[in-house]
Amino acid sequence: MLSTHVARILGLGPRVRSTNDLRRAIARGLPKRTLGSVVAYVVTDTDEGLRLRNRLIAPATYKRRVATLKPDEGERVERLARVMALAEEAFGSADDARAFLVTPHPELGRARPLDVAQTELGARQVEEVLWRMEHGLPV
Repeated sequence: MLSTHVARILGLGPRVRSTNDLRRAIARGLPKRTLGSVVAYVVTDTDEGLRLRNRLIAPATYKRRVATLKPDEGERVERLARVMALAEEAFGSADDARAFLVTPHPELGRARPLDVAQTELGARQVEEVLWRMEHGLPV
């Protein structure tokens, strides 16, 4: 189930078993550590990880967070985890999913899926490319 895979990437463990559980966790405020967990899972390069973290949540804002992320911040972190989970499903491995996310793609205007997925609309575009790949449609 996608929601449990996303929860695993977020580092939330077995307490999230459905999309409803995930939605409620985001509304309550994801633990601040989820940002670091997701970034470390998605990108292996330290500099790339720092840039990604700073794009998801501004450094000054991140420092002000004591324990939890606000819902809109949690949604951005969840979006990245969801795109990674879908890429893993499509490619069958985390390494291949990571390679896809950092490689410019013609269906995304030669932009990297990781960059495109920073907005909700962009994430939907990346998800559509992944869906077409997974179902053997042209991409």
